[in-house]
Amino acid sequence: MNPAEPHPLQSPDSPSKQRIRFGIILLPNFTLTAFSGFVDLLRLSADEGDFSKPVRCSWSVIGETLAPVRASCGIEIAPWETFECAEPFDYIVVVGGLLHAGPAASETTLAFIRRAAASEATLVGICTGVFSLMRAGVLGGHRICVSWFHYWDFIERFPSVNEEALVADRMFVIDRRRITCSGGRASIDVAAAILLRHFETATVQKALRILLVDELHKDDAPQPHPPGLAPATHPKIKRAILLMEQHVGRPLPLDLSPRQLERLFKAQTGKAPQAYAKQVRLRTAAWLLTSSDKTVADIASSCGFSDASHLGREFRKQFGLPPIMYREQRGTVAAQARHELIYDETFPGRARAI
Repeated sequence: MNPAEPHPLQSPDSPSKQRIRFGIILLPNFTLTAFSGFVDLLRLSADEGDFSKPVRCSWSVIGETLAPVRASCGIEIAPWETFECAEPFDYIVVVGGLLHAGPAASETTLAFIRRAAASEATLVGICTGVFSLMRAGVLGGHRICVSWFHYWDFIERFPSVNEEALVADRMFVIDRRRITCSGGRASIDVAAAILLRHFETATVQKALRILLVDELHKDDAPQPHPPGLAPATHPKIKRAILLMEQHVGRPLPLDLSPRQLERLFKAQTGKAPQAYAKQVRLRTAAWLLTSSDKTVADIASSCGFSDASHLGREFRKQFGLPPIMYREQRGTVAAQARHELIYDETFPGRARAI
C-alpha cells in the first residue's frame, strides 16, 4: 500500500461494520487523564445502552511484560497481554506523561512500535507518547503535534527534526497513518475524531454527552494559551500567540491582515502584536537561560535578537538585570525545583526534599 494513501479503515466516507481494535501502550509515569479520557470514549461508543461491551470496538492494554505500569499520579495499571501474545490491531495508542522522572520507553517497546508501523496499523501518540514514536523512528515525513509545554523539550531531544513539521498550536494532528495529540482533555477529542471515521456521528455524540463534553474540539482547535502572558479568547489570537511560542524570532504564517491583527490583539491582550511577540521572545530567552547551557549569543540568535548585546538591552528592561546574572540567580532555583519534582514523583509517600 502506498503510505500516502489512507488506510482502508480510516475512510471517513464509509463507516466500517468491522470491530475496530485498539492496542494501548502505557509508558512509565503516563498521564492518567489522557489514558482514561481516550478509553472512556471507546467504552461508551462501543455498545448500545449502558453495558460498555466491546461490540463496535475493542481495546487492550499491552506491554513488554504484565508488570504494572505506574501513572504520574501513583496509580498502577497492569497490561492485559504482552506484545508477543497480542493480536494485530488497527490502532496502536502510545500514552506518555512525565518526561523528567523515571525510565523512558524500553527498546522492546520501541521495537514493537516499529513492527506496528510496518503493518497497516495507525500509530497514535498521546501527550509525550509522541517522543517515543519519534525515538522509534516512525514519524519521518509526517506532521507532529506536541504540547506547547514540551515544544522546546522536543527540539532539544531531537535537534535534527524539521521544525516546520512540528505543530504546537493545535490539539492534535492526523497525518495519514500517524496521529499525534497534545494530551490531557485532547485525548477525548482525538478518540472522537478516530471513531467518527468508523461509526455514525450520533454514536460518538452520545458518548460525548455521557462524559458531559458539550463541545468537540476539531484538530484545528488551538491549544490553551501558555501561562505568563495575558489570555485571549478570540481563536485567531489564541492561535497567533501559540505560533509566536512555536516560531520564536521568525515571521508568522498568520491568516489575518496587519490592521485586523493589530485591532484584535489590542482588544484581547491590551498590547500590540509586536510588543506581545517581544514578551514571548524574552520569556523564552529567560527559560533557556535557566534550563539549558546555551551561550547568551546562541539564545539571542534562537529567540530572534540580532546579537547578545541586543538581547542584553531588552532583557534588562524586562527583568531588571543582565542575562548572565539572571542565569546565576535563577538557575539555582530552577535546579532545586527540578530536584523536588523528581523526588516527589519517585517517592510519593515522602515529604518534599526542601
